[in-house]
Amino acid sequence: MGESSISSDLIRGSIDTIILRVLYEGDNYGYEIIKSISKYSDGQYELKEPSLYTSLKRLEAQGNITSYWGDESQGGRRKYYTVTPQGHETYRRNVDAWKMAKKMIDQLIESGEG
Repeated sequence: MGESSISSDLIRGSIDTIILRVLYEGDNYGYEIIKSISKYSDGQYELKEPSLYTSLKRLEAQGNITSYWGDESQGGRRKYYTVTPQGHETYRRNVDAWKMAKKMIDQLIESGEG
């Protein structure tokens, strides 16, 4: 990450939603989730493994995702995660809340410019 990369503090509150977004496209396992997030951010943000697994554990405890072990034909024994119907609803609700917050923050930050 370069100096122009986004601060982790700005993203931290949306990690669960970002992971749900990745899983929204299909079941996936930890390493691939990290790679997808890096790809979606054009390499400007890299989620650390401890943060990923803490979030996955929280999302699973909340009922937003479930997990299962893949078979050997999928390249070894990997734990896959999938979004539950509740997780789909949580994702949509979080995106709506994020859009409202973004609009308000834009107004608050840009209101003094001129």
